[in-house]
Amino acid sequence: MSTSQQDPWTVLRLLEWTTDFFKRNGSDSPRLDAEVLLAHARGCTRIQLYTAFGEEPEEEQRVAFREMVRRHGEGTPVAQLVGYREFYSLRFRVDDSTLIPRPETEHLVIEALDVAKASMITDRPLQIADIGTGSGAIAVSVAKTFANCEVTAVDLSEAALKIATWNADQHGVTDRVRCIESDLLAAVDEPKLFDIICTNPPYVSDAEYDELSPTVRNFEPKSALVSGLKGTEVIERIIGEVPARMQPGGRLIIELSPMIADACLQLAQASKDFTDERFIKDLDHHRRILSIKRA
Repeated sequence: MSTSQQDPWTVLRLLEWTTDFFKRNGSDSPRLDAEVLLAHARGCTRIQLYTAFGEEPEEEQRVAFREMVRRHGEGTPVAQLVGYREFYSLRFRVDDSTLIPRPETEHLVIEALDVAKASMITDRPLQIADIGTGSGAIAVSVAKTFANCEVTAVDLSEAALKIATWNADQHGVTDRVRCIESDLLAAVDEPKLFDIICTNPPYVSDAEYDELSPTVRNFEPKSALVSGLKGTEVIERIIGEVPARMQPGGRLIIELSPMIADACLQLAQASKDFTDERFIKDLDHHRRILSIKRA
């Protein structure tokens, strides 16, 4: 990316070159990745890049951009390079202690909000739990969008909970999002019963983990991804343990891999504690979210 008088490295040229480079390196979103990195290097928004195509970034900005491009080309996720990820139109801080929020998980948030809005409860805040909160993306998005709720966000990772707490504070919902270090709901004070329980748990099998891209394996916490030989161990625990902490008629909303959708449905049906099972499909028409009602 050296500059010459004949061919100046304008914003547009940098984006085009970097998009092509990322595409050749197998990026799923090469143009988006290039825009996020260049906007970060310039200290502006992605939208502002579009009014600056003819401008030449300063040398310091180009050096910072070049280094991020190099690291992303070697596998470092864009979200970790810039320190945040956009999710549900909100910006969330992330680091290597948390999973990077993914677009598929927005379907879980939408289902939780639909259930919350359909609730007839008006005399108290809706009680919602987010199991395995990570960066707090689910908990904060729900609390930010639906005012009449209190969210209990739990995780085994103290480091992840610090990130979740920071994100809750940034979005002004610390009065309604409580972060607790807990194995599922074990450390949550009883007798609190939840109207909605959301979870994006580990659901990758041991064998599948070995097939994940190095970008995921090397930079995101394995404990937040892997769930035993079949990928269902944590979900099986959740389905078995959370009914005792749910209001009758409450909803358990689980993100899962399409490959274990049938197995998870069978677990729910076998438990006798749930009814009204339904799947929500992602944009690729895969079964991504299982929503089940507490009997």
